[in-house]
Amino acid sequence: MKYFKKQLLLSAFFMISLAPSQAQWKLVWSDEFNKDGKPDPKNWKAEHGFVRNHEQQWYQGENAYCKDGKLIIEAKREAIKNPKYKTGSTNWKENREFSEYTSASIITEGKQSWQYGRFEMKAKIDTRPGMWPAFWTLGNEGEWPENGEIDIMEYYRGDLLANTVHGSMQKWKGNWHTTKKPISEFNDPKWSEKFHIWRMYWDEKSIKLYVDDILLSDVDLEKTYNDKEPKKNPFRQPHYMLLGMAIGGDNGGDPSNTEFPAKYEIDYVRVYQKK
Repeated sequence: MKYFKKQLLLSAFFMISLAPSQAQWKLVWSDEFNKDGKPDPKNWKAEHGFVRNHEQQWYQGENAYCKDGKLIIEAKREAIKNPKYKTGSTNWKENREFSEYTSASIITEGKQSWQYGRFEMKAKIDTRPGMWPAFWTLGNEGEWPENGEIDIMEYYRGDLLANTVHGSMQKWKGNWHTTKKPISEFNDPKWSEKFHIWRMYWDEKSIKLYVDDILLSDVDLEKTYNDKEPKKNPFRQPHYMLLGMAIGGDNGGDPSNTEFPAKYEIDYVRVYQKK
């Protein structure tokens, strides 16, 4: 019954999206997370281990699951043995014998990617200390940041962020276009308890990022050519999608006094393109 109710809601939503002001858009891909269990392997694969940004969590597929029409990314306080551990190593991925936390990051790399369109996610994010949920994309071709990064939703330390990143003259150092909005500015003490809609409009000219129809960022793509390759624009190629919740690390803050488990709940992700 829940499946059919959600399908009716999706149909109604799609009909609304074809109103005169939105008739140019066609739904080309979505995941409604209607089937309980693991995320659809046709769309998603899980990242594993310690991956980026000196984060404290160990990523594993078990922490992402579908239930009651939603994707749940669940972070836990638990120890997982690190198979790459090396005594005395200065490499942050190797010098911890055990993780302190586990979480999940699932990505569409090699399975689904898109160039341009309207990307949408309806989700509820955990905004307590140490949480770092994100909905973002990376370009298919090139090494970061020359492949381009779009952070449609990123949250940590009280701020929502809307970012794009392209290549600078230095290896692994990006040119950032960042907008921050404190969630306190919403003047809603229950903001974090509610679902919200994040949306990106992306075409050959610009990237516009919204939350609940509030414009957070408007990036001119004539200003995003890579410094090392001035004829290459990483936002004029297909990108794949990432959904995950990091803990701590370079930006997430201190999770030590936060009660776990923590959940990032996604109702749907949809991609529309112009007809």
